[in-house]
Amino acid sequence: MSDARTVTDTPPAAPTRANLRLGTAPDSWGVWFPDDPRQVPWQQFLDEATAAGYTAVELGPYGYLPTHPEQLRDELGRRGLTLTGATAGTALHRGGDTLDTTLAECREIARLLTALDAPYLITLPAMYTDLHTGELLEPAELTGEQWHTLGRAQSVLGRVLLDESGVRQMFHPHADAHVADELSIDRFLEVSDPDSVWLCLDTGHVAYAGGDNRAIVARHPSRIGYVHLKSVDPVVLARVRAEKLSFADAVQAGAMVEPDAGEPHMPALLADLDALGVPLTAIVEHDMYPAPPGAPLPIATRTCRYYTGQGLTDGR
Repeated sequence: MSDARTVTDTPPAAPTRANLRLGTAPDSWGVWFPDDPRQVPWQQFLDEATAAGYTAVELGPYGYLPTHPEQLRDELGRRGLTLTGATAGTALHRGGDTLDTTLAECREIARLLTALDAPYLITLPAMYTDLHTGELLEPAELTGEQWHTLGRAQSVLGRVLLDESGVRQMFHPHADAHVADELSIDRFLEVSDPDSVWLCLDTGHVAYAGGDNRAIVARHPSRIGYVHLKSVDPVVLARVRAEKLSFADAVQAGAMVEPDAGEPHMPALLADLDALGVPLTAIVEHDMYPAPPGAPLPIATRTCRYYTGQGLTDGR
């Protein structure tokens, strides 16, 4: 008589998500600024990213990691790491000379990216609230003219980056910014050029704003160009909304959690992203500013193990 357990107890095969390239970012070590005494030294970030199992990293805020190409290449290379891209803050809905200023800043970053063969610049819109206090800094809604200004300027920025450096702009919706939830993401994609602006889908920021990541992927498959993997604790998020916490206070309250403990439901979303059929860089970001001493490495190690278990590929 056969033993049914020999069949039913066989663990299911791990999924394969060959289109999703895994990496991490300084953000997962509590790094939000180029220089801050509460942040870990950049050498520690690189050492611990390697120890956690990652082989690809994002630059983070420009000036945190070395900005001299040869030094950065050496520091990454001797740890077996590659660079995927960098981030830059923008406020292009304000018009005036903001485009010229942003172009100058992004050109400098793009030169470093090109030297390191990293093809992505992730641009983040300005928050309309103060990061730390939550104070309203400007109206939470854009006017029709501001939407036009934002879309045109981001499109110009993307075209310049492509033409001059071959760097692709990935626009990153952000909590408490004018582009954050599904409706504002839809509108931004309508007013921006699909040939020069792609979406960095930050799964945590979308969930934080009450959006449905899978619905965005379904509606805009051709605009998804990059991914930030982040998970939100729904219980903490309910408190954030009830108490109107600032984003920094929300992070300190534990709004961002490990992927198996938060939203969105990652296995289904990862399957959707992989099914797009194009290579996508997927960078883990676990907001924790400032990071408690000793906390980032074990969290990063478990998170890397989780995503490799979901079939994401080595970052190289």
